[in-house]
Amino acid sequence: MKRQIKRLSPHQNGKVFGILAALSSLIFVIPMILAFSLMPMTPGQSGPPGFLIVLFPFLYLIMGYLTAAVGCLIYNGAYKYIGGIEYETSDVA
Repeated sequence: MKRQIKRLSPHQNGKVFGILAALSSLIFVIPMILAFSLMPMTPGQSGPPGFLIVLFPFLYLIMGYLTAAVGCLIYNGAYKYIGGIEYETSDVA
């Protein structure tokens, strides 16, 4: 049986995508923190500001939320003109 998705919830999908983006950014942030902590510093030299490293997951969260929410709004607006995402289902005994 073929089905179409008529509407995507911008807020719910934005939350999920934003959280997943923030968590996946930790794959890059944690090794960056370790690498910067092991780098030798010459006198008078300082590493990157610590708040920037902590800020990255929050930026990913915000941008992930906004991107997914806007994408859902565009999908919802375009649905009546182009139809929805179509998928097939089947009953399993």
